[in-house]
Amino acid sequence: MHLKTLSVLCVALVGSGAFAQVTPAEPEYTLAFNAGLTSDYRFRGISQSRFDPAVFGGIDFGHKSGIYLGTWASSIKWIKDAGGNSDAEIDFYGGYKGAQGDIGYDLGVVRYQYPSHNLAVSPNTTELYGGLTFGPLTAKYFHSVTNAFGFGGSKNSGYLDISALFDLGNGWSIVPHVGRQKIDGPSSTVGSYTDFALTVNKDFGSGFVVSLAAIGSNTKLAGYAAPGGTRKLGRDTAVLTLKYNL
Repeated sequence: MHLKTLSVLCVALVGSGAFAQVTPAEPEYTLAFNAGLTSDYRFRGISQSRFDPAVFGGIDFGHKSGIYLGTWASSIKWIKDAGGNSDAEIDFYGGYKGAQGDIGYDLGVVRYQYPSHNLAVSPNTTELYGGLTFGPLTAKYFHSVTNAFGFGGSKNSGYLDISALFDLGNGWSIVPHVGRQKIDGPSSTVGSYTDFALTVNKDFGSGFVVSLAAIGSNTKLAGYAAPGGTRKLGRDTAVLTLKYNL
């Protein structure tokens, strides 16, 4: 992660003539970049790239007060598969992170944008979210204040994400996850589902991280089908991802 800081670090001279150990001052803000390649871009268990590889990248700004802003983008195929005209997803998000004792919290808003999508029902979606973290466990809820991802009449849909992060040492970590997507409105039966994943990460240093995830869901073919209508976009799979953080 690339750090920028407005703080000045200093050391204090003690009476013995030696320099005291001083903890570096917290940076005023951080600016981080990431880019990567994945064998299948999955969002909440659903393939956004029709089982094909996708490229992605993002920028994150964080202030020491806890305020953060960011943007992230990826190549996709599902909009064109649905008869639209966009081959990219661009996300914009911002929020506030903090802690009370041993419990961390995260509040914010995220906008999923599909430029020039040209679909009858807009897939562009805005969600409010709130999360709590205790030790390795995190629970986060997303609530749509617009229609959700092209489902008509689906305002007030929600997604609950329960995950954990276990550090195994030597750059290895494991992340189990289960999520529940509830689509409100007339598409509730075909659009709602549960997804799950188990991801193993290896940090090789110098910003390079490789991840292998086993991903699945109980999606219905009527709600999430690839072109031809015979393959579920939420089918069980393994996904390999290479990510570089700067």
